[in-house]
Amino acid sequence: MAATQRTKQSRKRTNRPTGQSRRIKPSRPQTVWMSLVAALTVAAGMLYAGSRKPVVGSDGLAVMPLMSTGTPNSIEVVLSTRKDIAKNRWKSVVIHDSGSPVGSQSSLDAQARAMNLKGIGYHFVIGNGNGMGDGELFVTDRWLDQRNGAHVAGNRGEDLNKQSIGICLVGDGDHQKFTSAQLTRLLQLLDTLQREMSIPAERVYMHSDVAAVSSPGKLFPAVEIRRQLALIK
Repeated sequence: MAATQRTKQSRKRTNRPTGQSRRIKPSRPQTVWMSLVAALTVAAGMLYAGSRKPVVGSDGLAVMPLMSTGTPNSIEVVLSTRKDIAKNRWKSVVIHDSGSPVGSQSSLDAQARAMNLKGIGYHFVIGNGNGMGDGELFVTDRWLDQRNGAHVAGNRGEDLNKQSIGICLVGDGDHQKFTSAQLTRLLQLLDTLQREMSIPAERVYMHSDVAAVSSPGKLFPAVEIRRQLALIK
């Protein structure tokens, strides 16, 4: 399903300063080590933010919102698919918005079926707190069963739907910014997919990069997301 959509700006995050010693000034090696530990802590928080235990349904896998309490689990749960992941098949990622301020995997699936498509066309959906939890990640059957997407429009759609992973952010990126939780979850997911599938940053596309649409919208923070992607090794 090629949803005609739009994009969003996000807020930039800043690293929190670590606590300072009250009486003893750290030596230079200690300072360097403390800085390294702080950096690793921030990175770990981004990649493994606490969430409730994944909920498996008949239509996919729900990974709960970032700020939920309960048993923490890694974003890498998305690699636990029903069929073996064909790592050499997936060449790129395409980011979309849903085109509406409220939505969920169920509403997107119903919308697709109303258009005579075979259900939701994305591999992943990330909620904004309206219809799904803020930062909640839903893994659809298309990913769990390693099936083609149906999310890219236009002349390149046929090839990209076979070889690209579709991620949809709930929201209207032409009129409203995406939430911080959504963008954090998006970066977590992209980090995992890029590393596991060896997808370079230059092959992470906005839908508007590959089709004549506005999705994920003018407010999607494309420059910042690309800057973060360039840091992923």
